[in-house]
Amino acid sequence: MSDAIKVDIWSDVQCPWCYIGKRKFEDGAAQFDGDVEVEYHSFELAPDTPVDFDGSPKDFLSQRKGISPDQVDMMLDRVTGIAKSVGLDYDYDHVHQTNTIKAHELLHFAKTKGRQLDMKERLLKAYFVDGRHVGRIEDLADLAAEIGLDRDEVRAALEAGTYVADVKADVAQAEAYGIQGVPFFVIDGKYGVSGAQDAAAFVNVLEQARAERSESEDVPA
Repeated sequence: MSDAIKVDIWSDVQCPWCYIGKRKFEDGAAQFDGDVEVEYHSFELAPDTPVDFDGSPKDFLSQRKGISPDQVDMMLDRVTGIAKSVGLDYDYDHVHQTNTIKAHELLHFAKTKGRQLDMKERLLKAYFVDGRHVGRIEDLADLAAEIGLDRDEVRAALEAGTYVADVKADVAQAEAYGIQGVPFFVIDGKYGVSGAQDAAAFVNVLEQARAERSESEDVPA
């Protein structure tokens, strides 16, 4: 058994709480005095969204949630403020609402190259901060190239749908776990943490997972 505590994270590239939760988890993991191994898994919040949605995120949320534009403004102001508290500058005026399946395929591609964590960070920043499009193959290939992945290899994999089955397997596993919202963290295959919890919550569960490991190792065979 590896000494590192494995953390599996279900997340979507267009989930504002997932980026906030990523920062809070990273803070907690930095405070934890042990090794942590992270793997991201696909979760599609809105798989029926067109790649080029005709409208703004405000339009999308108003239509999808059946609420007024003023209510959406309040929601976005709140989440933007919380994002700023963890060092993230969300720019909803320039967000491109889109379908994220190709972004998830790219994350699986990046995992095969040992670059999944870098790719996840780049995609989230591209979507929420930089106003980049994360639904189209050419745009995704550009973002992959920015972190040093081979642009042509990425484009070929996305055009062929090489990693669609991996995305669907992640989604199916989420359903099996009963995950209905993201971010969702599975710690050491045993503990589930839902939402963008404070760093202290992640420290506590990481320490609990390590303690339980030690107890099991002390039990005579």
